[in-house]
Amino acid sequence: MPQHHDPGTADAPEGQASKSGFRPTAVAAVELGVVGQSVGVTVPGASESVQVTGISLDSRTVERGDLYVALPGAARHGADFARTALEAGAVAVLTDDAGARLLALGSDIAVPVLVVAEPRSVVGRLSRLIYRSQDADLPGPSMFGVTGTNGKTTTTYFINALLQAMGKKTGLIGTIEILAGGDPIPSLLTTPESTDVHALLALMRERGLDAASMEVSSHAVSFRRVDGVVFDVVGFTNLTQDHLDLHGTMEEYYRTKAELFTAERARAAVVTVDDEWGRRLAAQTELPVTTLATIQPGSGPEADPAGPAGADWTVTDSKPRGLGTEFTLRGRNGTELRVHTGLPGAFNVSNAALALAMVLAGGADPAEVQAALDSKDPFTVAVPGRMQLVSTRPAAVVDFAHNTDALARALAAVRSPEPASKVIVVFGATGQRDQGKRPSMGATAARLADVVIVSDDDPHDEDAAAIRAEVLVGATDAKEAEQLDCKIMEVYPRDAAIREAVNLAAPEDTILIAGRGHEVWQEVKGVNLALDDRVELRNALTARGFTVLQDDGIES
Repeated sequence: MPQHHDPGTADAPEGQASKSGFRPTAVAAVELGVVGQSVGVTVPGASESVQVTGISLDSRTVERGDLYVALPGAARHGADFARTALEAGAVAVLTDDAGARLLALGSDIAVPVLVVAEPRSVVGRLSRLIYRSQDADLPGPSMFGVTGTNGKTTTTYFINALLQAMGKKTGLIGTIEILAGGDPIPSLLTTPESTDVHALLALMRERGLDAASMEVSSHAVSFRRVDGVVFDVVGFTNLTQDHLDLHGTMEEYYRTKAELFTAERARAAVVTVDDEWGRRLAAQTELPVTTLATIQPGSGPEADPAGPAGADWTVTDSKPRGLGTEFTLRGRNGTELRVHTGLPGAFNVSNAALALAMVLAGGADPAEVQAALDSKDPFTVAVPGRMQLVSTRPAAVVDFAHNTDALARALAAVRSPEPASKVIVVFGATGQRDQGKRPSMGATAARLADVVIVSDDDPHDEDAAAIRAEVLVGATDAKEAEQLDCKIMEVYPRDAAIREAVNLAAPEDTILIAGRGHEVWQEVKGVNLALDDRVELRNALTARGFTVLQDDGIES
């Protein structure tokens, strides 16, 4: 059978199976008549009693008893793959008028076809119905959703680690991996399609999980991947320029994020009010809201001189402890919690504080939380590709920082107090994404690093040299205009750039490899090339005779 993929699905890198592993082992059948009724479609005659036990947008993941949803795509319509879905056991098809016409033009379809104007708009609702993923009669895990530009991944890991320290059985849906109380399931998207999300929630309920945390990107909201999900607590980290290729403006980007903070999608909110977007969101949300201030008034480039006065929780008394920070989270009601994170950077203080505030907003007892913080140190959990330490002399760090704000925070976090030490950064910009941030990323690197090595990120179908040129313009213009004392280099491919960074490093220096984090594939002109920054960095350090950490969790 020829290879194909359906519209709206992610291409799986070579070596990864695309068959869904998210489903519960048992699903009580729903009659097709009930499915049709929920979307305003009358199912005629005997077809009403057809038993539906699953739902899929991708013909490759269809299992016996599924409703196959045939969506329109940029190049092909999902109806073109209906035959494959039926051969796999689909018992009905849901599509739009165009899909119905395509099905009518082909050979006879021996299963019922339900037609709605906008099928994607009902997929989340149907997935929730079919999997009974959040059914009042079937209690499932408490759900924590985290959104914002930076910090989503780390915050979800922190929530999970804290809940586990409190003896809870947890799950996670995120960029790096998906966990359902057992072995990790590789994640291809920041948030999977709504069909998979609801199947996962049913699987988590089946496995007896107490709670789960989920990254919710703006893409997930825009593409309706979290439709039908109701979170117990949603959290907001920050908003800085990113994804404007999708949203166009910061205002539209904000509005997309704000859609998560509605009664239809959540029961309570925790909002970090360090930036103007957070303060606006806290004021506008209809949800019961807890506010969190993690930047002391007047400190940091993003701080409002007036400060976020009157926040429900405030970070105070921050001081270094090893590579990380210890601080106090002080409540307006007088509650105080002593907190430590072993991950470097002020932004990880913000991430830890948000995770803590969200767990408290979910009903946790502060005394129980403090006992878990003291006994388990949950906010020192290693997060793959997020400020991940590969060696200590030189300090060598891999981070996902892929926009201007995240790069600035990462560079500030890794600056060593050791005299005469240098910061060497390797980074690039992603192709076919928000082009406006490329010069500003270059300028930020020039201001905050001593050696700037511009290389490739994921060029996708764009010319890699042209992307590098845009980043280099920002770096060189900033160096000249501001008389910066930094060295700027262009080195590619990326593995060569990483080796060059290590070759330039002395033991007292810091190397930051930014932009790709945990990713193990680099897409160039439609081809997925094996490339893991952590592996390349470790190999280059070893080749130079430097000692690397043995418990870094990196797989060669």
